[in-house]
Amino acid sequence: MAYRVATLGLAERGSARPADLPVLDLGVQEYTPGSAQVALAARTSADAADDRLVTVWAARGAPHLHRRADLKTLVRQLWPISDADAAARIKSGQIPEGAKLGLEAFRVTAQAFRDVVKEPMPRGEVSTEVSQRVPEALTYECRSCRARHIAGNIWQHSGLAGGVEVQSRGRDAMLGPLRNAPPMPKKNAGADELTLSYLRFLGPAGPLEVGKYLGSSTAEMKSVWPDDRLTQVTVEGRKVWLPADAVDALEAAGPVPGVRFVPPMDPLLQARDRDVLVPDREQQKEVWRILGNPGALLVDGEVAGVWRAKMSGKKRVDLTITTFGSLSAARRKQVEKESVEVARAREVPEVKVVFE
Repeated sequence: MAYRVATLGLAERGSARPADLPVLDLGVQEYTPGSAQVALAARTSADAADDRLVTVWAARGAPHLHRRADLKTLVRQLWPISDADAAARIKSGQIPEGAKLGLEAFRVTAQAFRDVVKEPMPRGEVSTEVSQRVPEALTYECRSCRARHIAGNIWQHSGLAGGVEVQSRGRDAMLGPLRNAPPMPKKNAGADELTLSYLRFLGPAGPLEVGKYLGSSTAEMKSVWPDDRLTQVTVEGRKVWLPADAVDALEAAGPVPGVRFVPPMDPLLQARDRDVLVPDREQQKEVWRILGNPGALLVDGEVAGVWRAKMSGKKRVDLTITTFGSLSAARRKQVEKESVEVARAREVPEVKVVFE
């Protein structure tokens, strides 16, 4: 945990602009409106606005902040390795036959995006137009609006290859064409580098964890596992791997004093070995819920509780904190002091903290 907290930029808050943060190698997921900004505020005192960043559907088809300069490489890294990999990523009860199309499902959907999104468009309109251009096996019957829609998994997994950026979300969600969009990949290139990025930030880990992170399978990750650049270590009796050049940092990792508010689906919480992050199974259920994940409260580099935010008017954010154990008065003061960083990220001048 100490290694991950430090490598992910949570040990000390610096002043680097967001695109210069190392964690952007992995990307920062936007789980709820403003959550990515909270993740940035936990790592830097700089303003969250950075025109070098863009929101795209990336790992698992989830919206992530990434550097524009990295997209040409990222789109090839995220392209499925094989038909089996493609099928694993888009497997869904909504489209049981769709997964059988494998890589072709990604190709036709990405091309449909490129044919449709020539200017900023409401997400609903894009969905309608793309749905009409892909095989019926990739669509399902929506009873509420009495129309066939493309399934969300193949839709979002193909967005980056389709040259689309996520301009806004929610009721008025907008999509637009990526400026200088990279060409659609013909094959995967760099899956090993993507694996190294995961292991550098969220390792030591194995093919199982990387597969879950990408929505793929262990077998597919083993097929591109960069053995020659990794060192095997043992964590609680389990064989796992870390980039060879990161072993010294792992061995040197020490206590991480202080408090941080990390938002739901922060890069730290993306690790798939949840027993390492939160050993208690009941506490895991609080951090990773089926719907509506809370943020996590880090105290001295460990997950010490969860938190939720609610806007109170336009000038204050209320934070409700549920701790997993008792916090001393001094600790609570640290938490209250750190809470102003959430307010900064939410662009309000006031914050109120309530402990449950």
